[in-house]
Amino acid sequence: MFIMDLILMLLSGLILIICVLVGVA
Repeated sequence: MFIMDLILMLLSGLILIICVLVGVA
């Protein structure tokens, strides 16, 4: 279950980064 939490954290981080890039672009 620890791995699943880690993956969810990484996915949420990627989504935030994409949102920021789209906002800047």
